[in-house]
Amino acid sequence: MEPQSERRWYVIQTYAGYENRVKANLEQRIATMSMEGKIFSVLIPVEERVFVKDGKSRKVSRKLYPGYALVEMLLDEESWYVVRHTPGVTGFVGAGSYPLPLSDKEIRDILIRVGKEQTKPKVEIDLRLGDTVKVKSGLLAGQVGPVVEVIPEKGKVKFTVSGFGRETETEIDYFLLEKI
Repeated sequence: MEPQSERRWYVIQTYAGYENRVKANLEQRIATMSMEGKIFSVLIPVEERVFVKDGKSRKVSRKLYPGYALVEMLLDEESWYVVRHTPGVTGFVGAGSYPLPLSDKEIRDILIRVGKEQTKPKVEIDLRLGDTVKVKSGLLAGQVGPVVEVIPEKGKVKFTVSGFGRETETEIDYFLLEKI
């Protein structure tokens, strides 16, 4: 294995459910074996989501890749050995026994998805097109209408309301609605 001259991200396989333990074990081994100059960080990709159901919101974290962890490192025999022989690690992802680094685009997409470059969690909305909703509070309190569009990235829903003899599409925050 030829030594790498630049930091790259590699994917390691772990026992399912042991990702956080592997991260802790690896961080401890990095410190005790003085590998800070070759192994820089360990990441368990986790995505934060907000689920809203019956007007109550709940924040949930879920692992994007169960059974895997990401390691930023300079790859050489010594760093490979330290990572590979960490308790709970079953191997590197790659061709045969040779680890392949993630591309810059792949790691950038993962970092954006896990919130390293994003501030708002995604909102999970349990409404579908055609569902009938009622506004719980605000200016439109009591209004009832069918859902015409769900916009999870904004946490909003468009629905149709009747007023003064005509129908109007209205966009409103999801948490102000209840499903009928």
